[in-house]
Parts: sequence; structure tokens; C-alpha cells
Amino acid sequence: MKVSTLLGLLPGTALASDVLSVAFFAKEKNHLYDFISTNNEIDYGCRPVVMAADGEHKLHAIISEEQLHHFKRSLNSDVVRIETLHNLNKRQTATAPIGKGDRFKGGKVAPRGLGTRKPSEYAAFQSAGILNADEVYTAMKGLEKEYGLTLFTPPHKTFEGTSLIGGVASKAEKVKKDKQHIYFTSGIHARERGGPDNLIYFISDLLYANEHRIGLTYGNNTYSNSDVKKALAAGIVFIPMLNPDGVRHDQANSNLWRKNRNPASATPGKPRSVGVDLNRNFDFLWNFTKHFDPSTSPASTDPSSEAFYGTAPFSEPETQNMAWVYDEYPNIRWYIDLHSAAGTLLYSWGDDINQSHDPKQNLFNPEYDGKRGIVDDELYREYIDQEDWDNISYQANRTTAAMIKAGGSVFEPQQAVGLYPTSGASDDWSFSRWHKNKKVNKVYGYTLEFGYPTNFYPTSAEFIQNIIDTNSGFMEFILTADEIGLKG
Repeated sequence: MKVSTLLGLLPGTALASDVLSVAFFAKEKNHLYDFISTNNEIDYGCRPVVMAADGEHKLHAIISEEQLHHFKRSLNSDVVRIETLHNLNKRQTATAPIGKGDRFKGGKVAPRGLGTRKPSEYAAFQSAGILNADEVYTAMKGLEKEYGLTLFTPPHKTFEGTSLIGGVASKAEKVKKDKQHIYFTSGIHARERGGPDNLIYFISDLLYANEHRIGLTYGNNTYSNSDVKKALAAGIVFIPMLNPDGVRHDQANSNLWRKNRNPASATPGKPRSVGVDLNRNFDFLWNFTKHFDPSTSPASTDPSSEAFYGTAPFSEPETQNMAWVYDEYPNIRWYIDLHSAAGTLLYSWGDDINQSHDPKQNLFNPEYDGKRGIVDDELYREYIDQEDWDNISYQANRTTAAMIKAGGSVFEPQQAVGLYPTSGASDDWSFSRWHKNKKVNKVYGYTLEFGYPTNFYPTSAEFIQNIIDTNSGFMEFILTADEIGLKG
């Protein structure tokens, strides 16, 4: 039985006792790579990450007790051993609460972030907890009422009939669609708690600071009012919660729900087979069985998998809504999709290692179908123009440095392929649009992973630190984008 069908949590709790955070350890990192390749259906979070650890290497995962017993029996402990992360599991029993009621009173009260507050005020955020799904909507309404934030509703309703909500934060009183150059999204994976909060509180900080002619402070980072105005002048389009159905389901059941709630491909009697992994549903090498080497697993055709890719590229209304924004705001140049939990900023490409010398090796060339995704070979590597490569890596280095300085959390800038090739991801699709059609704007796409490996439900203290980290990262990202260039 796949671990995805074993995962389950007790309603209203953090993590049930039969779901455990573990780490696999090995002296040689290649042994963990081999383990990943033969156990690709394990829940490694968004992606498996092998890290150095006291002369060894470790790999975090979330598994069931049954799976734990299996690995303790089957693994050769001299090669790979497994340990339960007792400290992490203990911490996950005291996760940040989900907000009760509506702290924004139907939109009559506007949210205000941490960057315009003193640390002594952070305790109120801890006690109020993570925004519930309904509060995401009333928070946006509150920003509209208080600051005149321009709101929009993408055209496609979710399976459960929910409309998404987005906003445009701009220095100009009247928003011009061709003057918006930054695009942020969050909440595409339901269980990654705090993503919508991080984005909403950042926008509220910008608007409050602009209104009161002050700067922002995130941990050890300070930004002037001039920086605030520069950020708003860049024009920010954002959707704080791309997957509202999934978020509501996860918040109601605390079952680490990742996908949306579309049951079209579900198997009767298997509740974990409901839904599509929205971040495998974009039109970037979506048909991975054709485009990738057969030994790789960048997504899954199995509806029970956490990485199920859907029935076609853009089969889901949520991914259609994300793409619709590019048509409405055609001069977007820089994009971040906010995720947890790995502590990294990923940049393109995600299917194979970058190279800038052979343009024939590109994602649209069928000659290389079946050859992509083996990261340590020379048979295929994904082409990227050297100037683009320089721009996106410079941005990643600047943004992660700012997040590290903010609070001391560990963040690593790296190419998205990392240890685990992906297909159908929002960041790669955003970057690939121009490569397919030179009439659209070139977009540099990123995935920002906040938090701690496999810890999708932060404690109250971690929730606060995540806001500080990401908001500092957002600010640095926009200022660096302005420095490199907002236009093509």
C-alpha cells in the first residue's frame, strides 16, 4: 500500500499518533538518492531534500507507523537507517491554532502585518492563529475598504463552487493593467499552512507603511519608506489562496491535505485519491511519461499519489485561474509561488540541470523526449540563456540572503531540479511561456519554500518567524527585480 493511502489525522488535532516525522540517514548521499528513486511515493513534503548532518546525510519524510515498522525491518542499517524525529513530532502536537470566527468582521477591519509593529505586539498574532479560509476573503475586503486595494475575481470556480480572490497593490490610485510587474501566489498546496497569511500581511504592511509614511522592519532587516514606495511602484498582483477547497478541507480535518478536491479521478473507498496536485497540472512537460526518462518520477498518474497530475494540462480551474492573471496583466516580469516546508528559493529549470551552450537541448525539442530528468548524466541538460541564468540566480542569492539575515533561519538558493526533477510546476511554466511564444512577456518564475522540512503545521512561534522570513524575502525580491529590470 502506498504511504499516501496510509496517511491520516484525527479531526481537530495537529498530527495523529500514527503519522510520524522521520529522517533517513546515510554516510553516503548517493545511498539516499537510491532510496528516493525506489521509494518515490513516500511523502517527502513538496520534494525530497538530502542535507548534510554531522558527518552524515539525512532525508526528512512523513510516514505512517506501519511504514516505520516496514523500514526498520527491511533497511540495512549499515547503509541507510531510519530515526523518528521525536522533537519535531512533539512540536507538531502544539501547532498554531486556526483562527475562530472572523477577526476582520466581514471586511470592516483591515489586517496589519508585523513589519509595521513592535515585537511586543507579536503575541496577539500567536493567540489569534492562522487565518481560516473565510478570513482570507474578509482580509482582502478589509484592505479594499481601508486602502482602496483593487480586488479581482478570476473567472473559474472550483469544484466546490468557490470563487478565488486576488488583489493589485500599486502606487497609482487607478490601476493600469500594463503597469503591474510582480506576481505572487500562495496556498496552492492546502496543508502548507501560513502561506496566505504571509502574503496578506506583507501587502497590508506595504499599504499601511505607505499611508503612514514609515518604513518596514523584519527582524534584522529594515526598509525605508522610499523602499516601500518603490515596491508599490513595481505593481504587485497577488492571489493569496489558489486552492480554497483544499485549504478548507485541511483546516477542518488536519489531515495534511495537499491536493484540490476534484473527485473526477478518485477511486471509490480511497479518500486520499480525491483531488489533483495543482503544482503538477501546469503545461510544462506535463506528460512526463513521454518527456522524461522512464526511471524518473516527476509527477504521478496515480490518483492516490500526492503528486497526481490530473487528466490534462490545466484540467483544473485553480490552475486556469493562475494562468488567467498573465492575460489580464500582460507585463508581469517576476513571479513567486509560495510554499512550505523546505527553506529554499528555487529557480528554473526544474526538469534537468541548466546549461547555456546548446540551445537544441530544450523542453520543446521532441528529439530529447524520454531523456530528461537524470540530473547526473550528460545526455540532456535544459538550455537557458546565460543572461537569464545570471539574472535569476542573482535574484535568488539576494532574496535568500535577506531572509537569512532577517531571523537566522536557513534558506538555500538553488536550481529547482535539485535532487528531484519536476513537471507541471507553476514556476517553470511561467518561465517557459516566452520560450514557446515570443509575443508574451518573459517571466522569471520562482518557488519560495518557507519553514522547516516536512513541518507543514508550524507552531505559533514558527508561524511568526515564517511571516518575518517571507516578508523580508518578498521585499528584497521586489527591490532586486527593480534593480535588474521590470521590463523586457
